[in-house]
Amino acid sequence: MTAVASDRLSFKARVDAWAAKIDVEFEAITVREMRRKWASCSTAGRLTFDSTCLELRPRLQDYVIVHELLHLRVPNHGKLWKSLLSAYLGNYAALEAELRRVAAKQLST
Repeated sequence: MTAVASDRLSFKARVDAWAAKIDVEFEAITVREMRRKWASCSTAGRLTFDSTCLELRPRLQDYVIVHELLHLRVPNHGKLWKSLLSAYLGNYAALEAELRRVAAKQLST
C-alpha cells in the first residue's frame, strides 16, 4: 500500500469515528482535488474532501470533518450549527483562522 493510500484510509477512518461520535450517517466519502473548497456535503449524504486535507494537522482535519458532518444535521451555518461545532471542537474560531492562513499560504505558492 502506498503512503497516499494509507493516508486516505486513515483520513476516512477519522471521518467514520467522528460520524459515530456525532451520531450521523453518510452515504459515501470521496477524497479528490477540489479547487475552491476544503470539502462539501450533498443532501444525499455524499462527503467530498479536498486531497490537501490529508496534509493538514489532525486538529484541522477534525475541523473540516466535523464542519461537513454537522451539515447532515443542520444544512446552514446558523446558531444551532455553530453551537454544535463549538460543542464538538471547542474554540472552532481559532481553527477556522488557522485554516484560512493555510489556504492563503497555499494560494501564494
